[in-house]
Amino acid sequence: MLDERKKKILKEIVDEYIETAEPVSSAIIVEKYENDISSATVRNDMADLEKMGYLEKTHTSSGRVPSAKGYRLYVDELLKYDNISLEEIKYIQEKLESKANGIEELTKIATTTLSEITHYTTVSIGPKTTGQLIEEIKFVLLGNRMLMGIIVTDTGLVRETIIKFDEDINQEQVDTLNYFFNNKLKGEPIEKIDASLEEYIFRELKYSINIIRPIIEQMKKLIQDEEENFYLEGANKSFELPEFKSLELAKNFVNLLDTKELMLDILNTGFAEDIKIYIGDENENEDLKDFSIVTFKHSVGDKDLGTIGIIGPKRMNYSKVISVMKYISKKLNENFNENNK
Repeated sequence: MLDERKKKILKEIVDEYIETAEPVSSAIIVEKYENDISSATVRNDMADLEKMGYLEKTHTSSGRVPSAKGYRLYVDELLKYDNISLEEIKYIQEKLESKANGIEELTKIATTTLSEITHYTTVSIGPKTTGQLIEEIKFVLLGNRMLMGIIVTDTGLVRETIIKFDEDINQEQVDTLNYFFNNKLKGEPIEKIDASLEEYIFRELKYSINIIRPIIEQMKKLIQDEEENFYLEGANKSFELPEFKSLELAKNFVNLLDTKELMLDILNTGFAEDIKIYIGDENENEDLKDFSIVTFKHSVGDKDLGTIGIIGPKRMNYSKVISVMKYISKKLNENFNENNK
């Protein structure tokens, strides 16, 4: 258990290291932060913090840097999440109050805005389709053997797909399909688009299976494809950070961003409305041990509206990141509630 003095010294070391990316000496702490304690006391406390695993000594200087354990205590107990300026608040408001065509586009705008303000790489996925209710299904005839299928859910999620057939289809059939699908599925969970629906429609409409099956198969694929609504912003910003002068770290980062499955796993962890922070070895995947990840889920009630995350070095400005995330999350909720009155 750390006493208040050691906690204060740890916080000052982490703040200084985040700002400068240089190992922190006792002299810097005494000089910059004007502590009412002697250099000897600061040195002793820093030595104790190192023994307890909160600080690490580098090989290149006498200074110390925070360990993952030190960052964890810093995040859990020492931070205040009010590190957001009036200019940043206004910028977020302007961006998120713009007219967006659906919740996915709003998530994408929020992802870009978060990267612009924090200068870190951001990733996101739009809302999961599971559990969403169908607001409308629409088919548009594009040719004798081609349809556009559109699904709109109660959260404003929009999915579009092109459906091709091996036989001709006419406008009268399309009108019937529009009526039939909406009459059967409006207000129902999106998972109702399944094999049993295919059998039901085939039995009721007596249409060729060559028409019914492609519709069901393509729409099922459409609502199951999470990669389709995956966004990544600001990858170039990370390479401006001192940590990425290491070729090995830079290479690991590029490989990480290229692995969509891993990115989706990261974004799918945690619970609704939680801000989750994973520091270094707290990440289960070995490829993430040199990085920190901060994510938050955007949700209203039981509605999942997407997840946004930041990936950066362990020397991340957690105060700025979490302050901005909290405000963006608040504005997203306000936007959704306003549009769904």
